[in-house]
Amino acid sequence: MNYAAIDHSATSRDCICLRPGRFLFRLRCGKDDLQSVVLHIMDKYFPLELEDSRRALPMEKLCSDGTLDYWEAEAAFDVICLRYWFELTDRSGRTVYYNDHRFFDAPVTDKEQLNDCPQIMREQDWFQPPAWAANKVVYQVFPSRFAASRPVPDRDWYKAPIGFTENLHGDLRGIIGRLDHLCALGVDVLYLTPIFRSNTSHKYDIIDYYTVDPDFGTEADLKELVDRAHALGIRVILDGVFGHTAPEFYAFADVQKNGPASRYWDWYYVEGYPLRTGRGIKPNFKSFAYYGGMPKLNHGNPEVRRFVLDVALYWLRSCGIDGWRLDVGDEIAHSFWKTFRQEIKAEFPEALIIGEVWHYAPDFLQGDEWDTVMNYPFYRNVLELAARGTIPPSEFVRRQSFLKARLHPAVWPLLWNLADSHDTRRLLQHCGGDKARMRLTAALQLLEPGMPMLYYGDEYAMDGGDGSDCRRGMLWDPARQDGEMFRWYRELIRVRKACPDLLDRAGLLEADDSKALLFLSGKDSAAVFHCGADAAALPQWRGQTDLLTGQPFDGVLGPFAVRVFRRG
Repeated sequence: MNYAAIDHSATSRDCICLRPGRFLFRLRCGKDDLQSVVLHIMDKYFPLELEDSRRALPMEKLCSDGTLDYWEAEAAFDVICLRYWFELTDRSGRTVYYNDHRFFDAPVTDKEQLNDCPQIMREQDWFQPPAWAANKVVYQVFPSRFAASRPVPDRDWYKAPIGFTENLHGDLRGIIGRLDHLCALGVDVLYLTPIFRSNTSHKYDIIDYYTVDPDFGTEADLKELVDRAHALGIRVILDGVFGHTAPEFYAFADVQKNGPASRYWDWYYVEGYPLRTGRGIKPNFKSFAYYGGMPKLNHGNPEVRRFVLDVALYWLRSCGIDGWRLDVGDEIAHSFWKTFRQEIKAEFPEALIIGEVWHYAPDFLQGDEWDTVMNYPFYRNVLELAARGTIPPSEFVRRQSFLKARLHPAVWPLLWNLADSHDTRRLLQHCGGDKARMRLTAALQLLEPGMPMLYYGDEYAMDGGDGSDCRRGMLWDPARQDGEMFRWYRELIRVRKACPDLLDRAGLLEADDSKALLFLSGKDSAAVFHCGADAAALPQWRGQTDLLTGQPFDGVLGPFAVRVFRRG
C-alpha cells in the first residue's frame, strides 16, 4: 500500500456539504493501489449504549488522473458533530484504517483520534451557486464589433486583419437587434466584454464606471437589452474590470496632477513621482502586465473596496443584470472577493460570479468567493486533443478527471468551458483551418458538462489571429457565413439540451487510444468522439439512430466524426 499517496483533508475541501443533512466525502490514493474503501461514520456526542450511530458506507472510485485514484461517498445524517474514518484494502487484501492523517492496523476506539465534521458549521458555509446557471450555454460578445444599429461600410466592418484601434461602431442597440440570432442558436447566457466609458475599443481601461460608453449607447439601452433578453429566456453577464482603471479615471488623474498630496495616492501602488510610463518603460507604479495605461487599484484601501462594491451593486440594481465576470480576478486578494460575495449575494443571491483565471484555482471556488471560473485548463486540453491532435484521448480523460475530482462538485456544471475568446486566436486558426477538427472541438465543448462559452462568430467559422485580430466584425453577410457550421453548432446545442444525462457529474468519460476514440456515457445517452484522421469501426452501435443527424449509424466513424446515441 502506497501510504504517501493516500490523502484526505478533514475540511470543507474533502468533507463537503452538498445540502443540509447530506455530505460528500473524498479520498485520494495511488492509481490502482486500493481495491476497496469503506467510510465509517458515527455521532461524536451521543452515547453508543443509547443508540448505535455507527455506519459503514462503501466508497466508489470516481475517476483517475493517471497518478491518483479518487474515491467518493455520500452520507446523510443529522448530528451536532460527526466523527469518521476510512477502512482501506489494497490489491493484496491487506486492510488498514486511516484517520486523523495517520494509519492504524486496527479500528481506533478513541473518538479523539478520528476525523471531525462539525455539521452545523459546515452547513452554514454551504456553497450555493445559482441553480439557474448549471450547464447553460454562454455566448461572448465583443460589443464594438458584434452588431451596429447604424450602417457601416463592408470595407470597414469586414476588415481583416484588424487592429486594436478600429471602431466598427457596434453598439447595444445592434445587439438588441440580433437577439433572435442567439435564440436561433440556442444560447442561454449573453456575456458582454466591458461596456463602460473608455477611450479604447476594448474598454478594459475604464474612465467612468457609472456611464455606458457613448459609442455603445445609454443606460436605458442597456436596461432594454437586459429586459428583452430576459423575455427571451437569456441571462446577461457584464465584465467587471475591478482590478485596474484608465489613467484618465478621476482618482488616477488626481494622482498624476497632485502626486503624494493627492487624496487618492493610496488608491494605487505608486512607487515614485513624477509618474513614469511609456513604450518600453517599466512604470513606477503597479499596472496590469506592466502596461502603464492600466494602473492597478489597491484593494487594501477601504475606499477602493467600497467604490468597487458600489459599482457592482449599482448595475445589478439599475439594470437587472445577472452577474459579473471578474477580469484578472486572480490578481486581487481573497479577502476582497470574500467581501464582494457577501455583499452581492446578500441582495442578489441568484447573481452569478465568474472569475477570470488562466490556471487551476480551487482556492477561489470553495463557496465563499466566486461561483465559477473561465475554464482555461479545459481550453488547453480540448485544443491539444481535438484542434491540434497532440495528446491522445486517454490524456484528455486524465486531465479532465483531475479537475472533476479536485474541484467542488457544485462548480462542475458551472465551469465556463471555452475553446477561444477575445484574448486568444480564433478556434478556426487553432485548428489550422481544418473545419472537421473545428467541428470535433465544438462537439467536445458543447457535449461536456459545464457552461460552454462560445465566442461570437465561431458558429459561422469566423477567422482571426492573435491580438485584436480575433475581434473582427461579426459575419452578418450570408455570403461570408459558413451555414453548415452554424447548423452543426445549433444541433449540438439541441442535443445537449435533449440529453441532460450526458452533463451529469456521474457520467463516465473513457478513452480507447488504439482507435483514437473518446466516450462520454450518461444514464440514458452516449456520445462518441473520433479524434483520429483514419476511419474507426464501432459495430456495437450499428443501426442506432444518431441524434445529431437523425440517421441510422452504419458502424464506421470517419475522421474527427461525432455521434450521439440513446441507450436501449
